[in-house]
Amino acid sequence: MNASLFNARILPLKPSTPPPSTMATTASRFRCLYTPLIRSSPFLSSTTIRCLATQSSPTDPPKRRPTYFKDALNSVPSFSEFLGQNEPQSLSDSEAYELKTALVGPAGRRKTITRLPSWLKTPIPDNENYKKIKKDLRGLNLHTVCEEARCPNISDCWGGSDKSAATATIMLMGDTCTRGCRFCSVKTSKAPPPLDPHEPEHTAEALSRWGLGYVVLTSVDRDDLIDGGARHFTETIMKIKQKKPDMLVEALTGDYSGDLEMVAMVANSGLDVYAHNMETVEELTPMVRDRRAKYRQSLAVLDAAKKTVPDLITKTSIMLGLGETEDQLWETLRELRKVNVDVVTFGQYMRPTKRHMKVEEYITPDVFELWRQRALDLGFLYCASGPLVRSSYKAGEAFIENVLKKRRGVTVLGDVRTGAKKAVV
Repeated sequence: MNASLFNARILPLKPSTPPPSTMATTASRFRCLYTPLIRSSPFLSSTTIRCLATQSSPTDPPKRRPTYFKDALNSVPSFSEFLGQNEPQSLSDSEAYELKTALVGPAGRRKTITRLPSWLKTPIPDNENYKKIKKDLRGLNLHTVCEEARCPNISDCWGGSDKSAATATIMLMGDTCTRGCRFCSVKTSKAPPPLDPHEPEHTAEALSRWGLGYVVLTSVDRDDLIDGGARHFTETIMKIKQKKPDMLVEALTGDYSGDLEMVAMVANSGLDVYAHNMETVEELTPMVRDRRAKYRQSLAVLDAAKKTVPDLITKTSIMLGLGETEDQLWETLRELRKVNVDVVTFGQYMRPTKRHMKVEEYITPDVFELWRQRALDLGFLYCASGPLVRSSYKAGEAFIENVLKKRRGVTVLGDVRTGAKKAVV
């Protein structure tokens, strides 16, 4: 091989030097390609500056930031957009109160049932205050109508921020009733267990421990006892007043088989509110209540309590949705005013089990509000009316705030039994 050719191959080639004008053009084009675009500068005019390597366009699109996972989540359409609706449409009153049905049961034996309306649904009780109250009750062997009657408001009444905000209705004389009303889920027996002689003391101790300002006492009917349990009831109220005189006590009693002397005994025990429930109108009483519970007998109980202690507040409760008519309700309210009943409550009847009488109608909240106003127009001191209202529901809030606080300051009430005077704030 020729040595000159070999040397030519291994020697580096010298680049040819371009003319000065060509070098300037290449350098400027290189800088335009590899340097970022100058967005703005105080030394430049507002006119858009382009390098030779950029294309001409009326507006340059802004630089887009990277896409993150949260952007994908936020881009999901809403429920109304998913259904093809731009804005949710508000329902009319008739549509909102429309009852919904459902088919249940195995194939071939399906039946249509009416679902519980939305205004009657309540949360399941599960908080610390509920558990504490239940533990205290079990430890003292006490019963409540909240549990025995399967009240839907137990989560509200027992679930206050603290025990002083809670309301529990203590059920005296055991958990077994001698009567069998078709609406009530309390268990029944002809021969229930004997009374607990320590119950009055235990009840007073539990209530003083909770620090309540208002308490409701009720009881099962005890037709197996000579006095119907009136003396046991009276002793419990007296024990409570001894331990905490400023506590307001409401007694929701039975009819004591029409023995008005027993009614007078309980009325003179020092309680603040005497309550006895009419439950329903006169025409439906034989079908709804036990045969021993009579409409006129219940009116006589409320009348006797008022006549025994004229300053005593008397109270009753009526269930709606059993098939009653407006005329029947009007007549019942007039009968109650004739015996000077001060407070009436209206609530929706809810079927505890399939063994109990069925619901004839679900009353809407608007109708409950209508009857509340009608009761006030008739002269009742206070009326609580609503689908979930019960005779003792939220007694501390509904009753004290709406009735006792109407007596501004301190009203001195005379005690007919002792001649002493007590103050109600």
